[in-house]
Amino acid sequence: MTATTAAAPKGRRRDGPAGPARGGRRHRRSAGPLFVAPFMVLFLLLFLAPLGYAAYLSLYQERLIGGTVFVGLDNYLQALTDPLLVHGVIRVALFFLIQVPLMLLLALAFALALDSGLLRLARVIRLGIFVPYAVPSVVAALMWGYLYGPDFGPFAQLSRDLGLPVPRFLSDGWMLGSLANIVTWEFVGYNMIILYAALRTIPTELYEAAAMDGAGAWRIAWSIKLPALRPALLLTLLFSVIGSFQLFNEPSLLMKVAPDVISSSYTANLYAYSLAFTGQQVNYAATVSFLLGLVIVIVSYGVLLTANRRRTS
Repeated sequence: MTATTAAAPKGRRRDGPAGPARGGRRHRRSAGPLFVAPFMVLFLLLFLAPLGYAAYLSLYQERLIGGTVFVGLDNYLQALTDPLLVHGVIRVALFFLIQVPLMLLLALAFALALDSGLLRLARVIRLGIFVPYAVPSVVAALMWGYLYGPDFGPFAQLSRDLGLPVPRFLSDGWMLGSLANIVTWEFVGYNMIILYAALRTIPTELYEAAAMDGAGAWRIAWSIKLPALRPALLLTLLFSVIGSFQLFNEPSLLMKVAPDVISSSYTANLYAYSLAFTGQQVNYAATVSFLLGLVIVIVSYGVLLTANRRRTS
């Protein structure tokens, strides 16, 4: 009797905590998928499903005789030899090579200047650089289109008052640079904030140790800040690759001001939009969009591969 009663509490103490512990572990295991479920549902409905439907559309053609027929990869073969698409991709690639280095250099210079602590009213300056990013791209394109105007723009009026030739910002030779100026004005502040936030995470002990060793401001920036900024610079470069090859709003709006210079195929993204909503060629537009996405993936992968090779070497 004594042995039985003595063993019972031990059994209860052994079994009691085990039940809630197992239940708690099961609850924690099921909590993870529940937290992820809303994102997965939205990702499936808003990204994967439209992407799959676009892939489905790209394999068909709508013909006058026979209706919609399956053509396999014929649309892709046609797009690869389409001069309008090829010229649009080349034009956007040239835009990327001109605009992105300039924009990132300006963003880096502003971030380093703000992080140096030598600027007065640094918060006001930081806000002033970032404010253009808060302006919608449609509003920015309309504003710069007015400034570029050869008949009514302030630059044109000032040139006439001074007896100088009117600058042709919307001419064929200047248009790509004018678009690069608009995009740079919009996104310098965005990239500056990313780089400035990365600079603020660098431990101040590194600066103090470098200063004790006799390093000046330029040496600290070159040997400490720039190496620490490589991941942030790579991130901004990838964002710039995606944004450049998806260039749409600015040329679409300036096309109304300079229709002789900007056509419906000026950029690849604008070409796909024109095919779908103006030419009613939905299947071919889906093909062009897929090829444009493939170009973005290839260029982004090339950037990552080059950065990783430099890091390992």
